[in-house]
Amino acid sequence: MGGDVERLQELLKNDPSNFQARRELSVILADNGFNEEALVNLKYLEKYFPEDADISYNIGIINEKLKDYKSAEKAYRKAISISPQADFYYNLGEVLINLSKWDDAIDSFNEVLKTDSNDNNCYFNLGVCYFNKEEMKQAEDNFQKAININPQDLYAHFYLGNIYQEQGLTNFAEDCYKKVLEISPDYSWAYYNLASIAYQNGNIDEAKSNLLLTIDYNDTDIEAYKLLTKIFIKDNDIENILSILHTRLEKEENGDLFYVLAQVYKHIGKTEEYIENLSKALKNPLTLTYEHRIVKEELDKIKKSSGLNPPDEFDEYEEDENFEEDESDSDEYDEDEENEDEEDEDEDYDDSPEDNEYNEDENYDNDYDEDDDESES
Repeated sequence: MGGDVERLQELLKNDPSNFQARRELSVILADNGFNEEALVNLKYLEKYFPEDADISYNIGIINEKLKDYKSAEKAYRKAISISPQADFYYNLGEVLINLSKWDDAIDSFNEVLKTDSNDNNCYFNLGVCYFNKEEMKQAEDNFQKAININPQDLYAHFYLGNIYQEQGLTNFAEDCYKKVLEISPDYSWAYYNLASIAYQNGNIDEAKSNLLLTIDYNDTDIEAYKLLTKIFIKDNDIENILSILHTRLEKEENGDLFYVLAQVYKHIGKTEEYIENLSKALKNPLTLTYEHRIVKEELDKIKKSSGLNPPDEFDEYEEDENFEEDESDSDEYDEDEENEDEEDEDEDYDDSPEDNEYNEDENYDNDYDEDDDESES
């Protein structure tokens, strides 16, 4: 890269109007992750070639990589207005998904299907749009079309599993999640959802096994630790769950896990450790999804009952906004989840779409008492 960049920069230094050199430089910069620098050169070219659809398209790609989705949408729409092409519509659709403009995204993907009715990625993305619009029949139909064209589309299988699970068709959901694991044995969310189904059906050993696999492949899945803790407490396997929670917290502090650990110590009657971990939970507010005021009240109550006065150091939490318990593990079609490495071969630059993963919402019961027989839904 270095030699080519220096050569092209030297050419542009001597002749800033060498547009071919500037195009080549923008491509090299974009391909090597220098997106801001590539964008500067592309915008320079756009001033001189405002009707060049490829320039607008590539500006859209760079903005999409920079997660400036509004600017990407504008650039893609301009490219389409100059020269409507399937690639342009496809990328616009992906950007519109990131902007939660579901109906507009549906229109874009349908435009692509007019020229290629066998584009499984389009059917998958249509499924995502309808899923987020809560139009589950259309979502199911499109995910199934994606699978019919590409049986190895693990994300389509996963979404389909979530739809069946929401509908209570757990046997069909299990088949989908197992298919996901045939394709990708380390896909942790499939293990988690299989565990949730097993737990709901009273298959505790199966649930435990799948939860352990969940955290083995993804030790950041906090919901898996929560459900696993409930199971270990019911099994009275305190030593193992303490080891699991402490090992995870040694890697990174987490408010929810400190709260869960506090409940384990409450269960076995270790008041000092119970208080200590409630305090630590409150000291990690950004990762504490349980309502802060309730956690503080719980801390004050145990301190009072144990003869200790509530500490002044947590007064600041009394005015905090209430944080509702996080009920989602998901995956929505989200910007922070794992990327589906599908690429559009006709693009000038490498452009990986955003996450195509969704993990079913799981309500989490805070009660760790021995008589807690409720299952998650």
